[in-house]
Amino acid sequence: MDRKSTNSDKPETPTWLPPGQASTAKFPLVGEAEPAPGLDEAGWRLQVGGLVSRPLELDLTQLLALPQQERSIDIHCVTGWSRRDVTMRGVPLATLLEGAGVSPQACFVRFVAHSLRGHDTSLPLPLALADTWLVHWMDGAPLPREHGGPVRTVTPGRYFYKSLKWLARIELLAADAPGYWERESAYHNEADPWREQRFDQARVATAGETRRLREAEDFAPFRGRVLLKARLGGWRPRSLDLKGLQLKYCSFRGAVLAGADLRGANLSLGNFEGADLRGCDFGGADLEGASFAGADLRGASLVDTALSATRFFRDFGGGQRLAAKVEGLRLERARGLLEDQAEFLRNAGVLDHRYF
Repeated sequence: MDRKSTNSDKPETPTWLPPGQASTAKFPLVGEAEPAPGLDEAGWRLQVGGLVSRPLELDLTQLLALPQQERSIDIHCVTGWSRRDVTMRGVPLATLLEGAGVSPQACFVRFVAHSLRGHDTSLPLPLALADTWLVHWMDGAPLPREHGGPVRTVTPGRYFYKSLKWLARIELLAADAPGYWERESAYHNEADPWREQRFDQARVATAGETRRLREAEDFAPFRGRVLLKARLGGWRPRSLDLKGLQLKYCSFRGAVLAGADLRGANLSLGNFEGADLRGCDFGGADLEGASFAGADLRGASLVDTALSATRFFRDFGGGQRLAAKVEGLRLERARGLLEDQAEFLRNAGVLDHRYF
């Protein structure tokens, strides 16, 4: 699509914003919205074990009796959104571990969630002691359940997947144990947003894997696998049954996917600029961080999709805009749209004004 002029130049990126991030005043819901059954404030317990001389078990009242601190942090999600100055209250991990007697052999700390998929994450112990908090209060109110209440971890210096909802257990370890998102989604184990450590480069799709995908007539062998950073520009798949594929951080520039069934696919951080997506069904797909700038989405269906940090236009210097074609786009129960993208879709007549 041709770039269209706008009335203003692209604003400069704020100095607090890491590369590839978009600012929002919202707190988009990422991951699961509910913990595993049985978790409430009265029944919440935290166990601390592993390489400690005094294992601990605390309920919420005991945690709240520890010295509390409050600070403002910036949240940076791997999908591409950032929120400035979020006020949180809780207990620094270092304060909690003072009572556990951490062994000199401990080099890493693992956090385990009370979640449906058994989420966990890990950090080097020095980093965790310096920068990890157990948070129960956010922006003047108890931490909402969908964002990890009653207690979650927060590590401001890392992408937010290193901050765990519904904390249940802390383990001190001699060797690292990479977490759920690192194992299942090829996320980077260090997760430094200023270095854009989003994915594990060692797991990038090889030329052979990409070629086999391009030439496949049946995508069943690819389901259940993550293909990362595959170069799929100009792709014309031989089958349009692309349901459930996990093609993350891939380039689909100029791909011809009109009419494809992409229900339940994970296409997060994909680049669809200039792609033909007319009539595609993205029902239930994860499109977080994807760019549809310049794509043809006419008649496509985005129902029950995850859209945090998803872009439907991109602005350039000189007042130029690369925008998607969205006539006839079906957009229902979308989750996580950032403010500027929602305004674009609302002005295009495909998003109800009551979205916010």
